[in-house]
Amino acid sequence: MNIFLNKKILIYGLGKSGLATFNFFKNKSDIFLYDDYQSKIMSLEVQKRLINYKNVLKKNFDHIILSPGIDINKCKLSNFLKKNYFKIYSDLDVFYSFFKNDCITITGTNGKSTTCQLMYEVLLKQKFDVRLVGNIGNPILSIKKVKKKTVFVIEASSYQLEYSKIFRSKYAAILNLSPDHIERHKTLSSYVKAKFKLLKSQHKGNLAFVKKDDFLINKQLKSNNYNSKIIKIDTKKKKKLLKNIKNSYFFTETNQENLLFVLEISKNLNLKKNLLIKTIQKFNGLKYRQ
Repeated sequence: MNIFLNKKILIYGLGKSGLATFNFFKNKSDIFLYDDYQSKIMSLEVQKRLINYKNVLKKNFDHIILSPGIDINKCKLSNFLKKNYFKIYSDLDVFYSFFKNDCITITGTNGKSTTCQLMYEVLLKQKFDVRLVGNIGNPILSIKKVKKKTVFVIEASSYQLEYSKIFRSKYAAILNLSPDHIERHKTLSSYVKAKFKLLKSQHKGNLAFVKKDDFLINKQLKSNNYNSKIIKIDTKKKKKLLKNIKNSYFFTETNQENLLFVLEISKNLNLKKNLLIKTIQKFNGLKYRQ
């Protein structure tokens, strides 16, 4: 049975992700809403479900859905969340509990958005029913008309993965790792572990794509066993793979590495090669990126 149906659920954080979670759950469970800045929330429908600090402490919730932007150490419900940490889930968990669709989930310190956008455009041109969601700006629970064949390209941040407990992805990629968000994760080790939850949750038969010569990735791979097949992408051997690519967007080293991940994932999806190359040649990238 679905663990979120007909339960008493607190949604904490009412940004895009939290509001999408609320709209998804409205007729499925008994929903309560809380945000540190409730004065900014205008919708009458949302206001009816708002609960104040004192009442949060009095209620016994079955689950707590935490928005990625909430830092458990620096929020108004910090002590409450720490006591109830085993009840905390993410919107990725909710998605996985209702939909078992194929997902290509991409994380890493740099290049996530560009790689996700390119992967999305590649699959769209190959006539996949594909949706682009996650940290790139589209909350995963805001997507409508999901079919069995719908494929999700998900940009996952360390914040989302940190709170996830049941989410898993058939295809997972860690592009690279370097020190980032330490003010939130406190240590580099905690940051790396949050990213690697994506691989740790995978089953046998799932595929994980990682950068071959990344120090932090290799260190973490050596310290744990993983069920999925690990495919290491050698970003130093680019010339042969990229010789047919004339798009100037991929003249930079960073974008070449992003492209290599998309090519390797595409290889495992048995895509039409000519159409794949055409899509890459026309790719314009994202605004406000190098």
